[in-house]
Amino acid sequence: MFKQSAQHVASYYAATFPGSIPLRSTLQETLQADVLIIGGGFSGLHTALRLTAAGKKVVVLEASRLAWAASGRNGGQALLGWSCDMPPLEKALGVARTRRLWDSMVWAAEEIRQLPQRHGFDIDYRPGSLWTAVLPRRVGMLAEALEEAQHKWGYDQLRLIGRDELPEWIGSERYQAALYDPQAGHLNPLKLAQGLAAAIEQGGGRLFEQSRVLSYGEQGEGYVARTERGEVRADQIVLACNAYIDRLDSRLSSRLLPVGSYQVATAPLDPQLAASLLPKNSCVIDNQFVPDYFRLTPDHRLLFGGGCTYLGGIPADVAGATRPYLERVFPQLAGVTIDYAWGGHIDVSMKRTPDVGREGGRYWLQGFSGHGVLPTLAAAKAISDAILGDTELLELYQGLDNPRFPGGSLLAAPLEAAGKAWYRLRDFF
Repeated sequence: MFKQSAQHVASYYAATFPGSIPLRSTLQETLQADVLIIGGGFSGLHTALRLTAAGKKVVVLEASRLAWAASGRNGGQALLGWSCDMPPLEKALGVARTRRLWDSMVWAAEEIRQLPQRHGFDIDYRPGSLWTAVLPRRVGMLAEALEEAQHKWGYDQLRLIGRDELPEWIGSERYQAALYDPQAGHLNPLKLAQGLAAAIEQGGGRLFEQSRVLSYGEQGEGYVARTERGEVRADQIVLACNAYIDRLDSRLSSRLLPVGSYQVATAPLDPQLAASLLPKNSCVIDNQFVPDYFRLTPDHRLLFGGGCTYLGGIPADVAGATRPYLERVFPQLAGVTIDYAWGGHIDVSMKRTPDVGREGGRYWLQGFSGHGVLPTLAAAKAISDAILGDTELLELYQGLDNPRFPGGSLLAAPLEAAGKAWYRLRDFF
């Protein structure tokens, strides 16, 4: 169980948010809704917006602040695909059904670009991503992904960039090759979350912060959820708590391991220096087991992440823990000032596959495993479509197996940490 707060962490996003971050009221009454959504991150907000637009009466309850957790402090990379990559999905669903899921991801990539324009807000969206290989023996992974994208998933947007061409894309000698995706991109996640929230309210939805749900259950033909000062009765309920579901639903939480993740933002760089690091302003993530990921912000900072802790904690000195990885990629930034350093927890499933499902009128979406900007939107479409009567996408997700972690989180965390230490060791050879 991790401590939540009424204040956003001191991230780059929170510190540079234009004006003050809106504060929503605490629930202090009894409400009736068509759909109650518990959790005010991307999963809950995307679901709420789609249902509100369809005319549903929607209430969202958030225990702390909207996008307080991973949704408001992640790396901001909107990448097509899932943390598990495609093989586990194909094994579970077969090629044809997996392609239907992939098509929903392509839809999400376009929708994330259209949402701000449709609702009149800005998310600092910039197109383009690079998936890079550090080790020569992993260049083949990029070529295989390109081949599969074209012939299995019908996706012809990717381009393989060889080592000779890489200086035109990344000012680093670390990489052997890259796979470029023009349909992916990067954005400010906190601006996205707050834009979604405003659009929900404009559509008639109601959002409450600092309204932790203490319990929920079936009541009559619907559900009731109680907070310290109020309650919501709804025909259907959506659990979108992700890494913090342990406080509410032990069954769902047994399929998740909260993993600590962290990143930094440098001081503003000289614009010419910043442009030399990423000449085409694409975001970057490598294909190491524990990847480095980075991008430029509109004010010419380098935002860089790469560390994770499977025992759930965050380093006391995030900047000190992250600096060696940053300077390994960009030696020219040795000694650069780091203005912001922060961390949080992501909801990792055992197979890194998304855990999206339904039992009666109770729905959930979780397990995005550190790769959630687009997957949360794709999953929200599946959940909202199902609530509105179209269960096709949700049935695909329910074809995935998301087992419990053996022994619960107390045993799973050290076992996972030991296993991941072995795999990370392989990143160096």
